[in-house]
Amino acid sequence: MTFEPTRAAGLARLAEFVPRAGRPYAAERNTDRGPGDRSNVSTLSPWVRNRLVTEREVVEAVLQRHSLDAASKFVQEVYWRTYWKGWLELRPSVWAHYTAAIEPAHAALTSEDRVTYEAAIAGRTGIEGFDDWARELVELGYLHNHARMWFASIWIFTLRLPWQLGADFFLRHLLDGDPASNTLSWRWVAGLQTVGKTYLATTQNIEFATEGRFSPRGLATVAPAVDDDAPLPVPGPAPQAAAVPPGRVALLLHDDDLHAESLDLSGAEVVAVASPAATSRDGSAAPVAEFVAAALADGRERAGTHYGAEASVLDGLTASAILPWMHAHDVRQLVTPYAPVGPVRDRLDALERALAPEGVTLTRVLRPWDALAWPHATRGFFPFREQIPALLQY
Repeated sequence: MTFEPTRAAGLARLAEFVPRAGRPYAAERNTDRGPGDRSNVSTLSPWVRNRLVTEREVVEAVLQRHSLDAASKFVQEVYWRTYWKGWLELRPSVWAHYTAAIEPAHAALTSEDRVTYEAAIAGRTGIEGFDDWARELVELGYLHNHARMWFASIWIFTLRLPWQLGADFFLRHLLDGDPASNTLSWRWVAGLQTVGKTYLATTQNIEFATEGRFSPRGLATVAPAVDDDAPLPVPGPAPQAAAVPPGRVALLLHDDDLHAESLDLSGAEVVAVASPAATSRDGSAAPVAEFVAAALADGRERAGTHYGAEASVLDGLTASAILPWMHAHDVRQLVTPYAPVGPVRDRLDALERALAPEGVTLTRVLRPWDALAWPHATRGFFPFREQIPALLQY
């Protein structure tokens, strides 16, 4: 199983999967047959994560082939990612609380805990299945969704390690590592997302869903919710679409959205295109860094061709890297795809503050897919799910 970091490869994978996206997917999606056979799932997430292929394109392709009834499970899976992004967008303090806890969690490990932690990330715990998933994650940058849940449960309740360190391990190694989906899924397993409701991995479930490949022993039999000193925040307002400035603009791409061709930039004249050379995810493992760097190059070159503008490589999402590029093209208005809560957003926020004294405006272009869906992420997924048929009408 390989993931080529180009839009063309993502579209090819989508076309290959579409015939299986209906009832066969619903029946088999929870089975983890291992990295040698992923035919029962789409494996589209690395491309969707960076929007080399957009969620709208995926859903439209599937619904051109299947009815919504037949493909409902797959469509819901696509919207789960949108829901998680919206949930965190309405509660950004949860991301800040998580990131601030990572280093203290490392520092608080006892010597015994540290041995357990090092064994866990190296796949040397002796727990069947868990060790295989740890190595698979590091080597391939991907895990079946069910394996992610089992891994998180064993990490938290059997190994008794801080959930924040497990979430960080995933985010550094997953090619599809999405800040919202990853953080909130780990919180859900720990009993923080749906307060008091945890997820307990069992030998029977793992044995059944891996078709007998793994039958781990010695797993925790209880899963008490993790204590947390930050209550769930009240959801804030959803972001509103900002008007794209007319006239000459520079287009800044980033690794949260690399399909600039489908952005609505009506009224603007894109005179320059650029993106950073590397991922904005600090501490990313080499396979992730390489995937994102190549994805950025692919998105940058496509955008340059689409808009008929020079495509440039920047040292980072910083004013010192961006201002000389803008000055060289005699442009004072900067537009960029909207970045949801996460590392890219953090950098764009800092960039906007640094550009303001220079008289440079930064406009973040919000896609209709997000603008329509995110306001419904005020509660759990099931109320959100009820909105899917209406969301699909736009």
